[in-house]
Amino acid sequence: MTLRTTRRFRRVLLLLVLGALAFRIGYVLIVTRYDNGFYDATFYELEAKTVAAGRGFVAPLPGQYHEAADHPPLTVAALVPAAELPGDSQLWMRFTMAGLGSAVVALIGLLGCTIAGERTGLLAAGIAALYPNLWMNDGLIMSETLAALTTVAALLLAYRMLRHPTWRVAAGLGAVCGLAALTRAELGLLVPFLALPVTWLASRGQAWSRVRPVAVSVGAAALVVSPWIGFNLARFQEPTFLSTGDGIALLGSNCRATFHGSGLGLWSPACLPATAPRGDQSVQSLRDRNQATDYIGHHASRLPVVVLARFGRLLGVYTPGRIARYNAGEGRPQWATYLGIASLWALIPFAIAGGIWLRRRRTRIWLLFTPVWVVLISAAVFYGQPRFRVPTEPTVVVLTAVGIAALLGRRWPNLSPEPQPAVARPVAAPAAGTPG
Repeated sequence: MTLRTTRRFRRVLLLLVLGALAFRIGYVLIVTRYDNGFYDATFYELEAKTVAAGRGFVAPLPGQYHEAADHPPLTVAALVPAAELPGDSQLWMRFTMAGLGSAVVALIGLLGCTIAGERTGLLAAGIAALYPNLWMNDGLIMSETLAALTTVAALLLAYRMLRHPTWRVAAGLGAVCGLAALTRAELGLLVPFLALPVTWLASRGQAWSRVRPVAVSVGAAALVVSPWIGFNLARFQEPTFLSTGDGIALLGSNCRATFHGSGLGLWSPACLPATAPRGDQSVQSLRDRNQATDYIGHHASRLPVVVLARFGRLLGVYTPGRIARYNAGEGRPQWATYLGIASLWALIPFAIAGGIWLRRRRTRIWLLFTPVWVVLISAAVFYGQPRFRVPTEPTVVVLTAVGIAALLGRRWPNLSPEPQPAVARPVAAPAAGTPG
């Protein structure tokens, strides 16, 4: 993913990344280290300790230790080194996420540079360093930070594939999309929505010459996820692929408590049965999926209203007070949620302006909207929560940076964005005896 940049750009970007890291560490030390809530972060923390202790991916609560795949494994794998450090392992895990969050800032800067030049890239990195909808998640032991990291890495490789298509870039794009799926299952949609069309468009000539890079990219994604899928297929009674969490997510968001009243469009434990069926997690997940689909089938007329509410929850515009209280139960202070909602809607006009500016200059911005479609589909199927929007935040930040730079460029032309052309060359097969 080579990108030619000036020394000045690299130095300023490094300073912005270090500033973002310091900010996130401060947020951890002042705010999130005192979070003791029982939610998904507890699973990630305990599962990382369980893996570090050599027990593998099993239910981490004491006295259980049965086979478990509540979530895809990448977040846990990233936390295992912190679980093995001396002292407060939970604090080390939070620092790990803060470090990965600062890497997100770096990649957003590179993405902005790739699309609209170095000045815009630095502006994008600066916005990302301070953007609440990024840093409030970087202090938690959750999957959101890695979801943002893998998504923006995939976007970078997608633009690289369009401009300088090679077999290695095609394979890298597929592999990163596979890693995204191992972070959050719904991000597996990046393969058909991003990797497949990009590798097809980047190649010219006959259909077969287009099929080969597509096959390389899709094959790389499959190679990345297949060990985990094979592991799950071997240890669970019912077919299990990326996780067993889809059943409880569906059932918890499809019952009377989430189709009516104050919980409309959310997830509620009131939807879950009091007792679990006999069998492993895959059996319970299958039972939950069947009950959820039965409920949806019997209340299909209500579904459009529920989906609209889910989108409203996702964007923070439908009962933001309820969303703030809900988020407080997942380690995000209410003030941070309100700040995140306000900052999103403050950036949206600039992001729209940036999108229009790029579109008029024939920049392929549809790539940036790929995470948007993935997130909307996921919210429509499951439920709406601002943290599920995280894969789209790099898109918002980059487009905002372009829009601000374009507005400033009207007064100071030297600050205008510099749209980078996306010119693809055919993917050439490597010559014998030379690296691909």
